[in-house]
Amino acid sequence: MRRVDSWRKSPHSGPGDGNECVEVSTSTTHVAVRDSKAPVRATLTFPAESFASFLDALKGPLAKP
Repeated sequence: MRRVDSWRKSPHSGPGDGNECVEVSTSTTHVAVRDSKAPVRATLTFPAESFASFLDALKGPLAKP
């Protein structure tokens, strides 16, 4: 994955600066994740398809039509 410049986080990420969550950045092939409290530290990168499967698992069977 090339250098990541466009990070975003949930609007539900806490008061103030909203640094109580993780941030994500996406490309067509990968998803990068970092801690919003320590953005210069480690970044985890996942294949986009694997990350989508992970999110589906978090949502559980009730979220599926």
